[in-house]
Amino acid sequence: RWLRRGAPGPGEAPGLSALLELHEVVKRFGGLVATNRLSFHVDKGESLGLIGPNGAGKTTIFSLIMGELRQNAGEIRRNGEEICALPTHARIRKGVSRTYQVPRPFAEMDVAGNIRVGLMPNSLRAMLFGAADEAEERALARSVGLGDAEFHRKPSELSMGDLRKLELARTLATRPEILLLDEVFAGLTTGEIAQISGLLAEKRADGMTFVIVSHDLRSLAPLIDRAVAMTFGAVAAEGGFEDVMNDDAVKAAYLGH
Repeated sequence: RWLRRGAPGPGEAPGLSALLELHEVVKRFGGLVATNRLSFHVDKGESLGLIGPNGAGKTTIFSLIMGELRQNAGEIRRNGEEICALPTHARIRKGVSRTYQVPRPFAEMDVAGNIRVGLMPNSLRAMLFGAADEAEERALARSVGLGDAEFHRKPSELSMGDLRKLELARTLATRPEILLLDEVFAGLTTGEIAQISGLLAEKRADGMTFVIVSHDLRSLAPLIDRAVAMTFGAVAAEGGFEDVMNDDAVKAAYLGH
């Protein structure tokens, strides 16, 4: 039942290396079917691109994986373990985290405080009295391009590019094994995209796994091993980036020809 899509490599049993699996996932909003028996997998250490036109269901999938939405049917597994009954904070503790297409910082906290929340244990006592290591906070901020000048600024004082960097730093602070990135390049300059791309390459070298949603296909292509193209809540094609972009169904639905 839990066979992955696509052929396994030489000597590899199907599905054994999958860090995350979605099987026949259905999500309805009233009469609208947002995901229609959607199935795909992400291998440990892989960088997967999730692409498709607006309304294809990409962000909905992230919300389902994180438990922010609950599916009507199907299963989601992390390292072979069914996680559909777990709340969001429990999924984060299992090493799954995400960024948002529209950044969601804590508006009353500065950059340091936002990062601190991710670094501290998930308990009320830690939130009230725990002390995080400022050096680690600064290192995380600097790793995404937020310098000392931004460290004590509130989100309202940051540019959109810096808000995206803060969103990434907050997510990295939870020490994820698999990171879901939703339009991480939106609003960034060419230089900032290169900086974030370099950071993601470093994190991947450290063993982190990614699922990346992006409409910036030029920036996305060098970062991924494989692409899954979605249309109308279902998988239209999957495989190497060039193969997927040359698929007739993807051209018709995603590229418009």
